[in-house]
Amino acid sequence: MAKSIRILLAIAAWYDYEIWQMDVKTVFLNDFVEEEIYMDQREGFTTVGEEQKVCRLQRSIYDLKQASRSWNAHFDEVIRGYDFIKNECDPCIYKKISGRSVAYLVLYVDDILLIGNDVNVLAILKHDCQLSSQ
Repeated sequence: MAKSIRILLAIAAWYDYEIWQMDVKTVFLNDFVEEEIYMDQREGFTTVGEEQKVCRLQRSIYDLKQASRSWNAHFDEVIRGYDFIKNECDPCIYKKISGRSVAYLVLYVDDILLIGNDVNVLAILKHDCQLSSQ
């Protein structure tokens, strides 16, 4: 992935493309869990004599492996709706070429790197990415 990002940054420098970065805040806390997940109770939440009880998650929490997978699948569905094509060699990279407009998007967990030659397209994309995470 690092090599792919370096290549995209070199392309951006060569063609004088815009490079924007965004962090999708609270992405893992806004996502519902698609399967039944049980976990031990955290310290401070147990009742004396009921320490053996577990709790069932209704929403994602930080450090939950399923949350990353769920967010990635959701993001993939949303971004493909904008006619972005996922890179076959590096599935965290998407591209869209429409007329003279070129846009690349790199997703790393909840951080997004936007690269392109059309500021309006990047602004719309950034706005829509933020909306899709809510």
